Amino acid sequence: MKTTMTAKGMNITPAIENRVLKKTQTMGKYLRQDTEMFVRMRREKTQRIVEITVPINGVLLRAEASSEDNLFMSIDKALAKLEKQILRHRTRLDKRLREELPADTQPEFIEDLSDAEQEAREVARSKTYTVRPMSQEDAILQMELLGHSFFVYVDVDTDQTHVLYLRKEGNLGLLIPEA
Repeated sequence: MKTTMTAKGMNITPAIENRVLKKTQTMGKYLRQDTEMFVRMRREKTQRIVEITVPINGVLLRAEASSEDNLFMSIDKALAKLEKQILRHRTRLDKRLREELPADTQPEFIEDLSDAEQEAREVARSKTYTVRPMSQEDAILQMELLGHSFFVYVDVDTDQTHVLYLRKEGNLGLLIPEA
């Protein structure tokens, strides 16, 4: 497995690099040998944030974790989240993950298995509404007026459907589907 590390606002010391490589190699029991794993580390004030992304044949596994002034704890938390995703979606990911993986493989990073073995989520409510053409500014205003964390609209200039959403840090994100 190939691991690519990047850091923002901090240096990757040999100790950090060795720890990340050692921990990510244990994920090899779930992933193919040619899988690439991207580990992004950043520092924001007192937080140490680790984001791990693993693209697998059109599926993107992503886990992010943070902790106060402890990068190693953030690495462990992110890997535990990634492992939970793999175990939770194992049946759907079987074709993309290694088929020879034994079903009774003991998780490396997860302490409480009950979270990983939860039932699949179900759609609790379905709603239809009319999508109207509008500008991005109008969509932002409409989203704020409704008090929602996302808003779907048709862009008046491009005639494409866009999804405007509120990010964790308070900024806005825009999803533009591509066929």
